[in-house]
Amino acid sequence: MAKVSLIRASFMAAMVVASASANFLSDVEITWGDGRGKMLDNGELLQLTLDRASGSGFQSKQAYLFGRFDMKMKLVPGNSAGTVTTYYLSSQGPAHDEIDFEFLGNASGEPYVLHTNVFAQGKGDREQQFYLWFDPTLAFHTYSVLWNPRQIVFYVDGTPVRVFRNSEGAGVAYPKSQAMRVYASLWDADDWATRGGLVKTDWSQAPFVASYRGFVADACVAASGRPSCSASKAGWWDQGLDSSGARKLKWVRDNYMVYDYCRDAKRFPGGFPPECSLPLD
Repeated sequence: MAKVSLIRASFMAAMVVASASANFLSDVEITWGDGRGKMLDNGELLQLTLDRASGSGFQSKQAYLFGRFDMKMKLVPGNSAGTVTTYYLSSQGPAHDEIDFEFLGNASGEPYVLHTNVFAQGKGDREQQFYLWFDPTLAFHTYSVLWNPRQIVFYVDGTPVRVFRNSEGAGVAYPKSQAMRVYASLWDADDWATRGGLVKTDWSQAPFVASYRGFVADACVAASGRPSCSASKAGWWDQGLDSSGARKLKWVRDNYMVYDYCRDAKRFPGGFPPECSLPLD
C-alpha cells in the first residue's frame, strides 16, 4: 500500500489540473464539416449539422491523461435513422486508446440506442448498448466519462451505466499511458447504425442537427507525454462507485441494457474475453 501511495504521489507531484471553462470558443476547435459546425451564444452552444454532402465534428484543444469529462447534449429529433451522434475520447495511431459514447439514431417514435465501447492499445470489440429512460431529443442531458487509473465509468445524468475496470492483472489492456483529446461528431452511418443497416437515412429530413453545451474537463492536461494536474484538485483520481452507484448501475443493466459483448456467445465461440469473468464491483 505504501508503494502505491508513493507511486501516486510521484505521479501527481508534477501536475496541474485544467478545468475547461465550459466555453467552446476557448476549449475546442471545429475540425471538419466545411461550415456545418457552428458556435453560437458567444461560445456557450455548439451545433453540428449533417446533410447529404457531409457531417461535421470538433475536438478539444487540449489532450488529457485521466480526468472527469462532462458534456450536455441534445440529440437529433424526429427521424434520425442512419445518423450517429458522438462524444468520445481518443488518442491517435493504430494502437490507440478510445472511450466512446455513440448515439445511434432511429425512426420517429423509436428509441435511440446508446452505444459504448472501450479501446486499449488498438483493441476494441467491447460494445455495450443501452436504451435511455428519457427522450434525449427534447432537452439537454449530461453525459460523463470518469477515467482514472482504477476504472472508466460512463454516466448519464449522474447515473452510472457502464464500468470498465483496470484488469491488467488478468491480462487485459487498459488505457493509461496515451493522452486523449475529446471529440464529437455527427455523421451518416446508415450501413450499420439503425437495425444493422436495414433502416436507411431519410435525406428528406436533412439537415440533421445535434447540439452541445456545458463541456467541462476536470482533467490532467498531457504535456510532453506526461499528465499535469494537482493532487489537491483531482478528486476523481481514486473515485469509484459507492453502494448507491452500484445499485444504480445494476438498475440500468437490468432494465435498459440491450447488448453486452460479454453475453454474446456466438461472437466468441472460443470463450469470452477475460474481463467478462471479472466482477463489476
